Amino acid sequence: MTQGVNATDNSRPLVSEIYLGTRWLGTGSGGVHQHINPATGRPQADVPLAGRAEIDEAVAVAQTAFRKWRQWRPEDRRRLLTRIAARIREHEDELAVMQAMENGLPVSAAKAVLVPHGANWFENAAGWADKLEGTVVPTAPGETMDLTLMEPIGVVAVILTWNAPIGGWGMCVAPPLAAGCCVILKPSELAPFTSTFIARLCEEEGMPPGVITVLPGGPEAGAALVEHPGVRKISFTGGGPTGRRIAAACGAQLKPVLLELGGKSANIVFPDADLAKAVETAASVVFSAGQACTLPTRAIVHESIYDEFTAMLAGALAQVQVGDPLDPTTAMGPVISAAASDRILGMVNHATRDTGAELLAGGNRKGDELAAGYFIEPTLLGNVAPDSEVAQDEVFGPVTAAIRFSDEDEAVAVANGTPYGLAGYLHTRDLARALRVASALESGTVAVNGAGAPAGPGAPFGGVKESGYGREGGRLGVAEFLQHKTVSIALS
Repeated sequence: MTQGVNATDNSRPLVSEIYLGTRWLGTGSGGVHQHINPATGRPQADVPLAGRAEIDEAVAVAQTAFRKWRQWRPEDRRRLLTRIAARIREHEDELAVMQAMENGLPVSAAKAVLVPHGANWFENAAGWADKLEGTVVPTAPGETMDLTLMEPIGVVAVILTWNAPIGGWGMCVAPPLAAGCCVILKPSELAPFTSTFIARLCEEEGMPPGVITVLPGGPEAGAALVEHPGVRKISFTGGGPTGRRIAAACGAQLKPVLLELGGKSANIVFPDADLAKAVETAASVVFSAGQACTLPTRAIVHESIYDEFTAMLAGALAQVQVGDPLDPTTAMGPVISAAASDRILGMVNHATRDTGAELLAGGNRKGDELAAGYFIEPTLLGNVAPDSEVAQDEVFGPVTAAIRFSDEDEAVAVANGTPYGLAGYLHTRDLARALRVASALESGTVAVNGAGAPAGPGAPFGGVKESGYGREGGRLGVAEFLQHKTVSIALS
């Protein structure tokens, strides 16, 4: 089912500004990016881009703010961050509309998933602010008392991707703030509006000047932040090639980095699975038009149920309502850009033309009233070779690759046979098998029988292999931005 795009680009104003902690700027030395509404293909706003001048100022302002912010009473940090989470919930409708207009995520998905996700993770990080304890180490009782202190690392640069900036505030911005760090946030120029809005909420709630700065920018701004000697740690969410460059640059400076990169998540469906639940999990690939790193993009299905499963999944994908992301009944909106659309469909065409994959559903760009936007049909490819491009590389679009397997060992081998390791899914009624396979999967998260990935904000989230390193969520997520200091006191 499809629905036309009826909202005009001017129906709601979008504002993107550079926030330097003490002042707001409508222009930047990095130039201007013309933002395109992915649902209409038309320009809808100019985005000022930060350049090196704004980055230098932001670092200086953050370094000054850090000296006071780190001395705040932890419970005061907790209260402030909790109030900000409440404000995010309070402005659910506005944030959902902005998210829809900046990256095409339907308002229904933003309200049901991303706004609560951002607020929940913000609250969880806030709760850790006054629970970060050091220890007393009994190395030489009677002679010395050795203490370990947990101290904030300093100024942290958070580089967010464009697909889920509201969630990124909770996962990536709140933890360093809870730890006592100051944050320089660089939202993508493709999705800057929600970050401007949330920064305003932070300012209104009394966030001290300079504790948060927001610098919309492109790759050049990101590189300048990574290279800046005043930035003590980088937190990056995005693609693998950029992640490698950031890791190399940080390695040259001995600067720590947290990387949350791509995924090629396997969804293993065993013969005893609840097929309806397994299909529901597989169909979640349409969330954000497939533009999320944890989605189950490979359906690895036992040969005895393969035909039934793929028929059910093809039917489910055909029923997905694709259309205007501002319409509350829309289930899937557009992909982010024309280039993304061309890349995704190019991978689908290569799979069917050159590798023997079968097109079981979708595979085309939407036409008619949706033709001006970047809408792709939910797509299912069958009989995909495990070593083919569409099974190995991140598509980042609404495409599922279905692969047959004959036994458990083969399923695990196929699931682990990519460079990625962010999330994994499996469906079985056999508890022993579930635990055995979950242990064998090379991924940071495993979701069993329809559980979500990632799990709640209290659980650590992150990848292995080329999906990155470091953890977000819970105590470990805050501890990423702390360093330990040992103090030894002579007693005699």
